Amino acid sequence: MRRILPILALLLPNAASAAPGPHLSPADIVAHAPDTAWADVPADRLLVMTLADGRQVAIELAPQFAPVHVGNIVHLARAHRWAGGAIIRVQDNYVVQWAPRDEKAQPPAGFVAHPPAEYDRARQGISFHPLGFTDPYAPAAGFATSWPVAAEGERAWLPQCYGMVGVGRDMPPDTGDGRELYVVNGEAPRQLDRNLAVVGRVLTGMETLGALPRGTAALGFYADKAQNVAIRDIALAADLPPAQQPHLQVMRTDSPTFSAYLDARANRTDPFFVRPAHGVALCNVPVPVRPKRQGAAR
Repeated sequence: MRRILPILALLLPNAASAAPGPHLSPADIVAHAPDTAWADVPADRLLVMTLADGRQVAIELAPQFAPVHVGNIVHLARAHRWAGGAIIRVQDNYVVQWAPRDEKAQPPAGFVAHPPAEYDRARQGISFHPLGFTDPYAPAAGFATSWPVAAEGERAWLPQCYGMVGVGRDMPPDTGDGRELYVVNGEAPRQLDRNLAVVGRVLTGMETLGALPRGTAALGFYADKAQNVAIRDIALAADLPPAQQPHLQVMRTDSPTFSAYLDARANRTDPFFVRPAHGVALCNVPVPVRPKRQGAAR
């Protein structure tokens, strides 16, 4: 059994008092993580979905994995194409899907009608932090620049974990163009890995999307359009007034604090656990997120 307290004693001065007993839980590690363990989410990579009732969802985009699809999404957001659109599908333990107000409308300038199949990318240039445990869907799994990543040979991709955002498409060779998006809302459907473009992840607001009424038609679509959940708008945070911009941070997966967090997620040596698993799946290590604290410079 790996013990994490000696590492944490150096990282977190108050670690010894954060929980009873000699070991810390993942939540304790996150709560005591120093500012140096966090990285800002740039405003030009952050989408803000506002539902008609005012509830919001923040989505971080991943242009390093799907640049053309993400480019389309940014163009659509800046053209306010999701204003008046709706969440049209909520399939239990699978996905929540949304669409713009008019999918047949002329696309905005710069929009690519037929993006390439951005289902994986070259592994070169990715600084890989290994998961340390076998992944059933990929020869290698771990984390890179604060994202969960799976890999095989010279290729790497974002897995279909809970909260990950992908692009809906029709049958191949269609790759989707970014107008219809979905978020995984249940057990990770990893069989979809490398079959659809994954363009981001929900950072805040999954509790809102996860609580929506389930659709009763095939595949979880709403049987009646009156059931659709109206979207006021989806905008890029950088385009919002400063007072309305969310300021979020994700934990740096190249930090010693994340190493301790990963170890704790796998071994669960905090007192609650009678029989720790001593193993963890890639999608069961969600990268921590927090609002940026005042005075925290990253």
